[in-house]
Formats: sequence, structure tokens, C-alpha cells
Amino acid sequence: MTGRIGVARGTALYVGAVLGPGVLVLPALAVQAAGPASLLAWALMLAVSVPIAAAFAALGIRYPDSGGVATFTRQAFGPGVGTVVGWWFYAAVPMGMVAGAMAGARYATTALSTGPGAAAVIATGMLAAAYALNLVGLHLSGRLHLALTGGLCALLITVIVVSAPHIKASRFTPFVPEGPAGVGSAAAVLFVAICGWEAAAHLAGEFTRPRRQLPIVAGASLGIIAILYAGLAICTVGVLGASGGRSEVPLLRLLGPQGGVASVVTALCALLLTFSACFTFIAAAARAGAALGRDGAFPGWFAATGAGGVPWRSLAVQAGGAAVVAVAALAAPTVVDVDLLMRAFSVLLASVTLLGLAAAVRLLSSPLIRGGAAVGAVVVGGVAVCGGPLLILPAAVAVAALTWRRHRPAQRDLPAVRPGPKPAGGTTSRRIAEVDVQPRRSYDLVNPAARTGASGRTHRSP
Repeated sequence: MTGRIGVARGTALYVGAVLGPGVLVLPALAVQAAGPASLLAWALMLAVSVPIAAAFAALGIRYPDSGGVATFTRQAFGPGVGTVVGWWFYAAVPMGMVAGAMAGARYATTALSTGPGAAAVIATGMLAAAYALNLVGLHLSGRLHLALTGGLCALLITVIVVSAPHIKASRFTPFVPEGPAGVGSAAAVLFVAICGWEAAAHLAGEFTRPRRQLPIVAGASLGIIAILYAGLAICTVGVLGASGGRSEVPLLRLLGPQGGVASVVTALCALLLTFSACFTFIAAAARAGAALGRDGAFPGWFAATGAGGVPWRSLAVQAGGAAVVAVAALAAPTVVDVDLLMRAFSVLLASVTLLGLAAAVRLLSSPLIRGGAAVGAVVVGGVAVCGGPLLILPAAVAVAALTWRRHRPAQRDLPAVRPGPKPAGGTTSRRIAEVDVQPRRSYDLVNPAARTGASGRTHRSP
């Protein structure tokens, strides 16, 4: 496959996937659950992000395929598990995108004191723009996304810098008003803050040099996300105190009195955060659907691409799914609300991440990254259990996926492709980039023949 994006655009896409609209409300929700001790929950989630990002970066280097976590789990556990994981991710994205667009639009309209009708218009416009730009392709739209992500980071840094001088030590006491249970509750809420690494894994095959670029992108993204999340969390506690947990627009309150420049900055943050996350997740889901069609986990119809390699059929199905979810939310707002959609999205992504980390434990050779992936899997598994009754959702999707495999038209599953031999020399084996090596040929999204030589025989490593 010919790569299309480099380090700068890749970092923008990764940051956009992880730093979603949840940052607008999550600091306040965490304070509500645990008080100042919510900072411990933030520290735990950011710490867990490190092994998750490292594991998915290493897997992306070894299997730079648009199938993402579905490809990783297929290599580790077989095509049945890979099919289930792919279906989980593909089903999750429409719910998460509608929920994110609704939350971001409501936040923006609250900051600007506009009517509730404007929120629906803004949410629809953001989703339409995200799907439309994905039709252009990552190479061209990635430039715009890079500019938007840079502007978003600048705005969030502005919020931190403006509010930091108003931090007061007295607002950090009592530090643990809700006890350890409160910290655990806050950590469960904050898992949404580290969702996105599994989505970014689907873009590994789009890089020009995955082996060299993915470690840089993962490290840079982690640093940016940690600084922004930690700064906003500390400012929310230190500036707003307990009242921060009762605010619907904590970002606006950090900037000072409502109105004027503060409202405009808050609205821009809301819109940019929402659009950035939607763009990356939609791109990942469209490519995941095409890869599933290629591998027989979806009808082969999904695998078709248009100009620039854009998987337009899969993208169209994603847009249709989002439209169905949006109509359901409008028709029954008290039942299909943002909270339900976000929780459903979270439990499906937690399931994807859990099996992705299990695949890392099985496939990777570095004891350090395998150990980190195992620890991350334990934490993510605990978060998934907190989904409660919503755990029926991944179970139902798994049944549907396995039923499809059983009754699909007769076809042979593509053989697993093992990575090639490791390079000579041991000095580089301790870096993420050298944990596992790039295959001899990266996987082509639609042209399986790209995996074979002129003779038509599948390449395998010796």
C-alpha cells in the first residue's frame, strides 16, 4: 500500500481521536464523583494510556493494515475473533459520533446562549462536514485537520494559562471526600478520555513509513494529550473546587465571566474537539468496514474504493447508521439520549481495546510492552464490567457477527501473514519501532493481490 500521511498529519489524527468532546465535561464529571481525588483517577487513566498506545503502535508497525484491531486479533486468535472485534468497532462508531456531535453542539450553544434548536443544526452540520471531508481522502483533508488540531491545542492551552493563576490550595481539601469508591467511579467515567487509540490503529496502513513514523506519532500524541488533560483537570479542581462538579460548562467558567471572548473561545473548543474526533473515528470506521469486506467478515461489496483509495461504500453505510441513530435520538430523546449513546459507545470500545491488548500480549516479543499490555487489559476489563446491563450490547453484536460467519456465502478466509525476519543488530531492539518488524509487504485495503508475488503465491516469512 502506498502511504498517504506523515508524522505531522498522523499526530493530528491521533490527537483528534483521543482528545474528543469528552474533555469538555469529563473534568467536571470526575470532580462530581471523587472531588479533588479525581486527579488520582486522571493519573491512573493517563498512566494506562502509555501501555495502550505503545501496544497499538507496535502492532501497527508489525501489521500496518486498515483492519486495525480486527487484523491484530485475527492474527492472534483466528478469523472468528477478528470478525467479532471488527463488528464491535464498526457498530460503535455511529453511536459515538452522534453522541459526541450532540454533546459538542449543546456545549457550544450553551456558551453562546443560543436556543436548543441551534444545537441540532450545529450537530448535523458537523457530522455532514466530517463525512464529506472523508470523501476527499486523508491526504487532502488531513491538511485541514492538522490546522484544526493545532488551533484546538492552542485554544485549550489558552484556557489553562488564563485559569492557572486563579488556582487555590484550599480547593484541594478535603482531598478524598468520597473515599476510594469515588476514585474508582471517576476512573470508570474517565475511560472515555483515553478511547481513541484503537481507532487510530486502523490508520497504520496510511503512513508512508509506519515503522519509523508510528513510534514518533504515538509518543508525540501521548505528550500532547497528557499535558492538556492534566492541565484542565488541575485547573478544574484548583479554580472551581466542588462547584466544578455541578457545572454544565466548566470550560467556560475557567475562562471567567460568561460572554464576550470567553464564550467564543469555549464554543470554538467545543466545535473543534467534536469535529476532530468525529473525523478520525469516521475515517477509521470506513477503512475498518472495507477491510472487513476484504477479509470476508462483511459482504465483499464493502471493500470497494473510489478515487484516492477512499472506501466510499463503507463510508456511506457509516453515514446511514449515524442518520438512523440521530433519528432515533430525535424521536425518543428521553430514551436515546447522549448519556446512553456515550455509554454504549464506551462499552463497545472497551471490548475492542481489551481484545486488542490481549492480541498484543500474544503477538509481540518485547516483555516490557507485553507486560504493559497485560496490565492495561486488566484495567480496561474492569472498566468494561462497569458497563453493567449494557454489556448485552457487545454480546448481541458478537452473536450477529458469528451468525454471519456461519451463514455467509462460501469463501475461504485469507491466510494469516506473519511478519518478516527481524533486522540485524541488537541496539535498536529496545525501542517500540523494533519490538516487531514491518511485514515484507503491507496489506493492501482492496487489492489482495498486493500481498502475493508474480506467481500468485502468498508471501510468508521464512
